[in-house]
Amino acid sequence: MSLMLSVALFAGCALVIGVVGTRLTGVVDTLADRTGMGEAIAGAVLMGMATSLSGIVLSVTAAWKGQPELAMSNAVGGIAAQTLFLTVADVALRRVNLEHAAASIGNLAQGTLLMCLLGMLLVARYSPEWTLWGIHPVTPLLFLGYVYGLRIIDEVRSQPMWMPRRTRETREDAPEDEAQRYSLTRLWGAFAALALLLGVSGWVMEKAATTLATETGMSQTAVGILLTSVATSLPELVTAVAAVRRGALTLAVGGIIGGNAFDTLFAAASDIAYRDGSIYHAVSDQTLLWIALSVLMTAVLLLGLVRREKHGPARIGFESVALVLLYGAGVAMVFHGGA
Repeated sequence: MSLMLSVALFAGCALVIGVVGTRLTGVVDTLADRTGMGEAIAGAVLMGMATSLSGIVLSVTAAWKGQPELAMSNAVGGIAAQTLFLTVADVALRRVNLEHAAASIGNLAQGTLLMCLLGMLLVARYSPEWTLWGIHPVTPLLFLGYVYGLRIIDEVRSQPMWMPRRTRETREDAPEDEAQRYSLTRLWGAFAALALLLGVSGWVMEKAATTLATETGMSQTAVGILLTSVATSLPELVTAVAAVRRGALTLAVGGIIGGNAFDTLFAAASDIAYRDGSIYHAVSDQTLLWIALSVLMTAVLLLGLVRREKHGPARIGFESVALVLLYGAGVAMVFHGGA
């Protein structure tokens, strides 16, 4: 594959991912109301899973081909990029800080789950390099932790022990009567078709990314963190902004945090696909740095959700400013490291 063709395919896939992500927002928002699952759970499970398909296909394909750096950097780079995208959504909601208006115990629980899963990735890296059939023991624990975490999130949503204080700007997750007009069969069919398009885009993008790394001399870590993770995360950006414009603020934040939690499973799936031992021990310190950076960015986001600042610098929350600075520092360190 030539360099020009790779660039064209990469750009084309990014465009498809962006367009499909926009359409997906409306479908998931309607499903959340139609099924009664709520925006926080729909954002974590449906939106998070569907918008992450292109990324997980790319990571698993790269791991299967023996490219652990591309697989893991795409996963953790996507988490950082998607967290940064909440800043764009915050800008789109001009009247108040997004984290103030989208206060939700479900989103706080999702953020806590995400930090636990990211912590498990670091534990896997610094634990002994034990494997069974080429799979590290932390890999199945990641899947189990994710499923158990979703169960806890559902419990705190349905039977909360405490609730955030309501203000004039708080937007509650209330089902719209209009959603009842849509057929569940049609909605699920549209969701499956859009998710499939995202998955195919990720598969094609992996081939283009591999050629870009080879032809330009960029390392797999740089390609994963600066190119593929951002491109495969475009659905989260467009769905978050589209959700804010629809007034589905809980869905906007829940889709990002839920997608990030699902993205940690990229690493688990990649470890299964990687046949040369533990993938956690096959990556560089730069990739580990981005795991730690993702933990820090998530913690800042949680602080923003707890503090609920109405207006901060440049009419966005303090956490949005901090997220921009942290992500910029991470990118600078990638270039400083000679990636």
